[in-house]
Amino acid sequence: LMIIKKDAEEERQEAEQAAFVRMDERFLSTPAFALEQAYSYAVKMAEVTKESLDEAMGLFFKYDKDIAKEVERKENLVDKYDDEISGYLVKLSSKNLSAKDSRKLNMLLHSLGDFERISDHAMNLVDAAKEMNKKEQTFSSKALEELHIFSKAVGDIVDLSVSIFEKEDTVAARQIEPFEEAIDVIQKEMKKRHTK
Repeated sequence: LMIIKKDAEEERQEAEQAAFVRMDERFLSTPAFALEQAYSYAVKMAEVTKESLDEAMGLFFKYDKDIAKEVERKENLVDKYDDEISGYLVKLSSKNLSAKDSRKLNMLLHSLGDFERISDHAMNLVDAAKEMNKKEQTFSSKALEELHIFSKAVGDIVDLSVSIFEKEDTVAARQIEPFEEAIDVIQKEMKKRHTK
């Protein structure tokens, strides 16, 4: 009899799979509880998305193929969260929900799409960084300095948004729009300068 020990990757994949087992359809008979379960998974999804974006942005300053692979792994995990939670919420939407729970369910569905899109953007950044590394291209020192400021601003707004989502802080959520507008202005100015 030969015993083969699981490697760390297999154990990690099993732990991820086990996490989704807890979104049990039997909870659907208690919609408020089922909604909270889905919300707790959406918070996990948001955290993975945030980490993925941070790692992807860092690749422009120091490329690391292991980090690039990790972002890809996280993107696949975010896709899985999106599929699992969205499917669960669609089933939950057919139940008798209070007006408050119905609003929260709709907010969750929209948020899942946003997190998934951010994760896709992280993969786009990985692809761009990978291509630059392959072609041995680099940014000028001025461009790197500006990119550092820009990526810090993007990271800050994503961190704040995830924190607001986790705390369900609707008052603080109203503070996000001015940050987003400032990032748009920075992005347009950077693009103009570097196109010249």
